[in-house]
Order: sequence, then C-alpha cells, then structure tokens
Amino acid sequence: MAPRQRTAPAEPGLAPVSTVPGVGPALVKVLARLGLERVQDLWFHLPLRYEDKTRVTAMADLRAGERAQVEGVVEAVERGFRYRPQLKVAIGDDSGHTLLLRFFHFNRAQAEQMVPGTRLLCYGEIRHGANALEMVHPQYRRLDGNDAVAVDAVLSPIYPTTEGLGQKRLVGVIGKALALLPPASQLELIPPALCAEHGLTSLREALLYVHRPPPDAPLAQLMLGRHPAQQRLAFEELLTQHLSLRRMREAVRLRHAPALVVDRSLQRRFLTTLAFKLTRAQQRVSAEVAQDLAQTRPMLRLVQGDVGSGKTVVAALAALAAVASGHQVALMAPTELLAEQHLHNFRQWLQPLGIEVEWLAGKVTGKARRQALERVAQGAPVLVGTHALMQEGVSFARLGLVIVDEQHRFGVQQRLALRDKGMTDAGDPGTEQVPHQLVLTATPIPRTLAMSAYADLDVSSIDELPPGRTPVQTIAISNARRFDVIERVQAACAEGRQVYWVCTLIEESEQLRAQAAEVAHAELSAAIGETRVGLIHGRMKPAEKQQVMDAFKTGRLAVLVATTVIEVGVDVPNASVMVIENSERLGLAQLHQLRGRVGRGAVASNCVLLYQPPLGQLARERLQVMRDSNDGFRIAEKDLELRGPGEVLGTRQTGQLSFRIADLARDAHLLPAVQQVGQNMLTDHPRQASQLIERWIGGAARYAHA
Repeated sequence: MAPRQRTAPAEPGLAPVSTVPGVGPALVKVLARLGLERVQDLWFHLPLRYEDKTRVTAMADLRAGERAQVEGVVEAVERGFRYRPQLKVAIGDDSGHTLLLRFFHFNRAQAEQMVPGTRLLCYGEIRHGANALEMVHPQYRRLDGNDAVAVDAVLSPIYPTTEGLGQKRLVGVIGKALALLPPASQLELIPPALCAEHGLTSLREALLYVHRPPPDAPLAQLMLGRHPAQQRLAFEELLTQHLSLRRMREAVRLRHAPALVVDRSLQRRFLTTLAFKLTRAQQRVSAEVAQDLAQTRPMLRLVQGDVGSGKTVVAALAALAAVASGHQVALMAPTELLAEQHLHNFRQWLQPLGIEVEWLAGKVTGKARRQALERVAQGAPVLVGTHALMQEGVSFARLGLVIVDEQHRFGVQQRLALRDKGMTDAGDPGTEQVPHQLVLTATPIPRTLAMSAYADLDVSSIDELPPGRTPVQTIAISNARRFDVIERVQAACAEGRQVYWVCTLIEESEQLRAQAAEVAHAELSAAIGETRVGLIHGRMKPAEKQQVMDAFKTGRLAVLVATTVIEVGVDVPNASVMVIENSERLGLAQLHQLRGRVGRGAVASNCVLLYQPPLGQLARERLQVMRDSNDGFRIAEKDLELRGPGEVLGTRQTGQLSFRIADLARDAHLLPAVQQVGQNMLTDHPRQASQLIERWIGGAARYAHA
C-alpha cells in the first residue's frame, strides 16, 4: 500500500505558522507576540520602511537627515565618560572627508576592534554633530584587506519586530510564507467586477512587490507609502476596517441600553462648584450626549476636542446622569498617569456631591484592590482606571455608561471588552442590555476621516477653547542650531520654568528610541546639571517611569526628556517650553498634541520644532502651519489637504486602529471608493466580507460581529 500523501490545506493562508518550514515551537511563541499565528498573518505583516544598501555613498555627498551606506577607514578612536561611557570613532574615505561614529552602548570587544587602519562598512542616519556630520549607533561590519565591497542586490525591508526576533530571521520566515501564496484568483476576496470598476490591481502582485521591491524600485515613493502596490494593500485594509465597524455598529444598535435621565438639580449643584463657566461648545455637546443617554438604544458617541477644550467636564456631566438614574460609570484611560488625572478631577468634582469615585489600576494591589472590587460589585457609582478595568474579576452591579479616553490608544476590541462587562440578560440580542459608550479624543479629525475611522460612532466636536488659555508661540529651528536651543532651555530653567524635550524618532526599535533620548539627556545634563534632568523611555519599568514623572510634576526636575507622547499626557502647569526633535517626520496632529502639553498656565509658553535639514516642500509647509495656527481643527484639515506622510490621527505612532499600511490622511482619496465597495460587499457578498475581516483583523474578528 502506497504511503498517504499530506495534502495542503484548501486555504493555505489559514494554516498555522508552524506549517512554514523552519518554524519550531519556540519561534511560534515569539511570532504570536506579534499576532502572527497563521500563514496569512505573515503575508500581511508589512514593512515599516526600506533600507537602501545597494550602493555606497561618498562622504563628500552625505546630507544630514538622510540614511546612507558609507565605506571608510578608522582614523582615530576616543573613549570617554561623560555621565555614561561613550565611544567615538572617526572614519575617512578617498574623498578626503571624515565622519564621526558615536556609540553609547558598546562592549570591550567592540571597542578593541576599532583600531586605526580598520576598514568599515557602515549604515545609518546622518546627523549634524557639534563639529561635523556623524552617525549614532550605525549598523557596521569590518571589511578584509582591499577586497571590493559587496553591496545588497535588493532593497531591504524593515519589519515591526519584537524581543528575541531579529530582522534577518523574520525576513527568512516571511520569505518562506510568501512561497506558499496561492494563485491570484484564489487570494482575491474583493469580487472581480468591483476590482475592475475601481481599477484595483492584483493583490498577489502587490504583496510580492511590497515585501521584495526590486533594486530599481522608486524608494522615495515607497517611503511615503504612495507606490501603487502599497495603495492596493491600503485600499483593502481601509475596506476591512470600514466593514468591521459597520457590522459592529449594526449589531450594537439591535441591543438595548438603560435610559439615563439628567437630574437637573444635581447638575446645577455640580456646575456651581466649578471654578469656570462652560463654553457654548461644551454646553452644545453635553446636550447631544444627554439626548443620547435618555434613549433605550445604546449611545455610541465620540467627543473630539482640542487639547484643553474641556472634554473631561462633558464626561463628568454624562456620569452624573448615569449615577442619578441608579447606574454605574466606568472611565478607562490608556495610562496610569492619565487615569490618575481623571481620578483627581472626578473626586474633586463629584465627592462634594456625595458621589464616591473608586480607583483601579495595575499598582492597586492586595487588600486595597480586593476592597475596590467588592465595592464595585456592590454598586459603587464611579470607577476610574486603566485597562485593568477589563480584567477578569472585575464585575459591575449595574454598569450604565462606559467612558473611554484617548480612543486611539485602545483597539476597538478593548473598548468592547469593557462594554461586555455591562451586558445583562444575555441570550436574545433583542433583549440584551449594554451600557452607553462615550469616547473622548484630543485629536481633532476632519469629517471625512471621522466617518471612516469611527464608522461605528456618532461624532461631536468641542470646537472652542476656554477663555484665559495662553497661546503657545511656535518656532522651527534647524538641528544645526541645537546648541542655541539648549541655551534657551537653560535660560527657561534659570527662571524657574519647566521643559519637555521629546525625542520622536520613528523607528521600529524601542532601543533606538531610548538611545536617541539618552543622547539628548547627556547633552542637557551637561548644560543644566544631571540632578535636574529626568529621562523616560519605553524600555524603563512602569515604576521607574512613574517615579520620574512624579518628580517632574512636583517640580524637583527642571527638564523631562521623553520618547513617547503618552508619558507627557498629563497637566504640569509650570511647563512652558516644549522641544520636539525630528519634528519634520511627524504628522501635524501629533505635533499639535505635543504642543498642547504646554501653555496650561498663565505664563507665556513656547514650542520649539527641531528639524533635520534639508527640508522637503511638504515638511516645510507642515512646519509653517504649526507656526501660523493654534487651532487643532484647522491643523487637521490642513494635514488632510497636504496628504503628506504625517498622519492626521497619528496612526503609525499611536497604534490607532492598528493599521499596518494604510494612513487615513495620506489615503483619504481612497475613502469614497472604499465606502462604495463596502456597501456592495455587505449587501451582495457577505461571505467575502467576513473573510476579509478574518484576514486583516484575525483574532479580533468577533468584535466585527459584536
């Protein structure tokens, strides 16, 4: 009898990653941390950017702000210790120019390799140093003798990765997965007639091109995400997002919610305790929310407003309506710092009215945690916390309203997990009760984008700022004048003011971000005194971050060097200077968000946008907009108009909607077609719509069906 042959699965994309040659149990676990569990997850794990190591650039032709590969001979080596060990290596080439290589993380063996006369091939970003051009922590390898330099034959894709998984290994695994791609007709889920109508190219060809661009591929176009192959994938991703949100909204609308009616006398008491009057915009949006809450259909409302526009007060008024109607409120923020800020405000406002506010976060442990959980289970009116609110063991007696701050930091599924906690009478969708949902965001979003990004939500806008806010003066300065900026920071600290210095290196590696921050921290420590400069980056433990942040909030630190937006997402009224490195790389909305962290007190505030010259036309326009306007909504519209690489929603940086390749600002022109195709597929091709959601959203697909 002949041995049975193994047959390939009917849909190779749905096979587990363990079926890919060379992927054993240990690698399966590492890949799972990236959400890569099936073969098709590898197909759609797309490069963040590309490195061009197909040529060597002469040092005479190097330009600051660009990435380049250089060949050179070590001319001088210097080891120093200024707050931390430092290795400086000067290399030169035949053009007679030199380049400084700077290392902050190195071992003895590395240092011993760097002897004069050694040939090196280096790759990295060129930046202005104190006296010459330099590379900080370049990739490098030693070259033997006078052998010719072997350069890469194709552009190198750089993928999002995780601890314990290097680029080389990941590239190899994805390459083996791509060998399993089925024929184009089998891979395509958008019906052929719709593809033809909207000029959509082959998905198979697009995938192969994006993963393996040929050496003559237009690198500038690829880096901006505007190559037709990337646009084809962006279309499908936007379509999937649209389909999942539409399905979710339809499903939620079938359910019931408790009618929460405003108690006018309680509301008046609350408003009289405030130290300020509500703006007209706050009054209008509060009325829209109150109208929704009074219905038995679940509210699904997004309140967007500029940084400092007073969204929290609107949320507190909604909470009052829920409590007055005998229901509980849960408010979830993405970090403990932001959650603590909400806790402080809610306790200050609600406790005088006899409404207790509970607190639940990762650092609440032991007896305090057990007691908080008991009180919530027994009906404590308001609970504020982080994603800890969604964990097992947290149960509510009568959850009527869920408030989620900074939606872009949570996935849709996380928001829904909290909603599920308030579900009662499960069984028949027609009798299920779910809590109302109020979502807050400080990222003003143009209407077209709001309709796409939040297709499951109604949108309200708080489009005016409270009186008395000091406008922030914004200037853009070349990194060549970095030392002038450090002197300005020094002067501000001498006047008793505090400063944020944000390192916004957009990289796939947290290690590189941390290194960029360490460079800035060393420079500022030398100028101001190390004891007065704090450092926060993603590789630190939460307790360490909290300690530094507390020191900054209480004024013990004059300068905070940070790598992420969210760590500085708290009110420090004495902070009046914001310095943003690599500002030309950021979307306008993100720059505006960062700028909003200063100007919260009465003192005049400044925002300094440090950029790497030379500036392209788009980058120059974006920085000009920041100088000209403090209006978040105008800035968002302008960002959309420019459609540059910067994102209106800061998608890549903040994880908004977990987009892998799409960019709502850049790809806004695709949205009308996306909506047409989406409507057709929901009506006429529901099976393919489900398969698309499964392909792109995967394990979170249940939320698409809610």
